[in-house]
Amino acid sequence: MLYIPFPDISPEIFSIDLGSFTFALRWYALAYIVGLIAGWKLIVRLVTTPRFWNGAAPMTAVQVEQLLTWVIAGVILGGRLGYVLFYQPAHFFANPAEIIRVWEGGMSFHGGFLGVAVAGVAFCKLNRIPLLPTADLMAYVAPIGLFLGRIANFINAELWGRPTDVPWGVAFPGDAAQACGDVLTICARHPSQIYEALLEGLLLFAILTYLVWRKDALKFAGRVAGVFFAGYSLARILVEFFRQPDALFVTETNPLGYALQIGTAGLTMGQILSLPMLIVGLWFILRRSNIRVGRA
Repeated sequence: MLYIPFPDISPEIFSIDLGSFTFALRWYALAYIVGLIAGWKLIVRLVTTPRFWNGAAPMTAVQVEQLLTWVIAGVILGGRLGYVLFYQPAHFFANPAEIIRVWEGGMSFHGGFLGVAVAGVAFCKLNRIPLLPTADLMAYVAPIGLFLGRIANFINAELWGRPTDVPWGVAFPGDAAQACGDVLTICARHPSQIYEALLEGLLLFAILTYLVWRKDALKFAGRVAGVFFAGYSLARILVEFFRQPDALFVTETNPLGYALQIGTAGLTMGQILSLPMLIVGLWFILRRSNIRVGRA
């Protein structure tokens, strides 16, 4: 069987032994840092370029920097709590000290999305900033973090795909190999993290960039956000067919790990959580994207 050996890349970029404490920088943490900084810089570029707006931009460069602090809090708190509550509640309720160990991985996009949404709404209300144009800006840069985060998931050998015999299948180490059963057989799996990086990250960012830079999409409140919501949810729903189901939902009568099973078919947790985003995205595209953006 053809397969690609898993690359020998350590999840840690470097570590420093400080005696009673070891500081380690992991690719997963770096993905968040680079994604947030790149998003911040790109939004500053947009709000300081008049041609993207009808009149004044919805916020100043200083307010973008202030918003970044709120977004960081929303991503970390929402992403971690979403992972704890949506995917492994029993484990974390039995081991509550592990909840704060974010550096070891384990973040939910949907939880992070809700956290950022709450943080963004609160920030806009407190500073009297128009909500929809702000949502458009945040949605435009989100695929940068998604791309980097999925690459980090691949390096961490987590969130791997279902067993496969396609020639680009990857022989992941650890639990991924053991989950296939026969320890003497190479277990190749779909590199679903790469699928998501390409679809949710690279492709979606390319589409949004075309709309923003070539079609003046930021001049219409909700258009960019709607395309992002719909695009992400469609990509996630598709990739879930190739992604290994969460162990929480896998049973003898439900081997495909459906969180909602109807006969022999069903929906995974990722698909269930993506459906509301798809509905909201389509609503923004069809009903809200013809509203021109002004200062208020």
